[in-house]
Amino acid sequence: MNPIALRLLNQQLTNKQFASPAEVVSHMGALQAQDYRMMRWAVAMRTKKPSEEAFRKAYNSGQILRLHLLRCTWQLISALDYNWMLELCAPKSIATLNGWMKSNKISISGEEQASVRKIIEQSIGEKTDVTKEDIADALVRNGIHMDDHRISYHIRMAELTGSLVSGNLHPSKATYCLASQKVKTVAPIGRDEALARLTTKYFQSHSPATLDDFVWWTGLNTGDCKRGILLLGEKLRTETWKDRHFYMLDGCRTHGFRKGCTLLLPPFDEYLIGYKSRDVVLAPEHSHHAHNKSGIFYPVIASDGVICGNWNPHQSTLHATMFDPNTKINLEKNWQEYCNQKLKW
Repeated sequence: MNPIALRLLNQQLTNKQFASPAEVVSHMGALQAQDYRMMRWAVAMRTKKPSEEAFRKAYNSGQILRLHLLRCTWQLISALDYNWMLELCAPKSIATLNGWMKSNKISISGEEQASVRKIIEQSIGEKTDVTKEDIADALVRNGIHMDDHRISYHIRMAELTGSLVSGNLHPSKATYCLASQKVKTVAPIGRDEALARLTTKYFQSHSPATLDDFVWWTGLNTGDCKRGILLLGEKLRTETWKDRHFYMLDGCRTHGFRKGCTLLLPPFDEYLIGYKSRDVVLAPEHSHHAHNKSGIFYPVIASDGVICGNWNPHQSTLHATMFDPNTKINLEKNWQEYCNQKLKW
């Protein structure tokens, strides 16, 4: 088993299968979207023909949604998965959010949540979608003054309780709209079916991966993740690599990798953040080049799937630094793909 080549294939980073951003996001299950601008490149680079316009249309039409969900962090998900994923994952993320508030000595009562949510919903109803600054202004108009940190907690709670999702794409700021404006309500499904769906989504896009990888990605309890794996039964097979056991979904991609693949990966990309076993593609002695101890992930370069350098996506010319100064790769083709699509990252 070559886990590096397999991850590249299943993450749609080489020999890409999908034409539309909505297909990519649906395949990935949940795609990390911490960086508001660079999440567009994370999706586009996984499509056959990268296009900011295609991403914008899918995002604004509500085919793709951005919200705090897994681990109470930002992800892109398919609107078709919204209802069951929220039902399954929100309770654990709400518990995580409450823990963060407690550690920061912030207490928000149910009464405060209800009154603030009502104001947020009224302000959105007037404008279709709003920014955090619009929400702060609406609160002030209603005699409520609170700092940016507290407002962020209210927004996350509104997302996790099904009130808010992403609004239209803005050049640099997140916007919010009512979930009822973008998402159709569908009949609920059972918890086991939801676990099976989530497990399938993860391993079709992240194979090969370990149980610890799956637990990390979902933010769910280990018992829930083991249950999801059990529900798939023979659809998941195990492979051993360097004395570690990895799961692979039956039917996941195993052929099509070609050497000579170089990639300019955005910060917080699923290729790294979607696993605990990052040492498969990133030498431990170089991990500080890819992310810090506070969970901030940097833009990195991959050569045949191995993380080997950093790059700057916000400059007019390519600036790249290799961890190993002897590394010789040509990044011009990748840089031109990034620049020539009129992508407004």
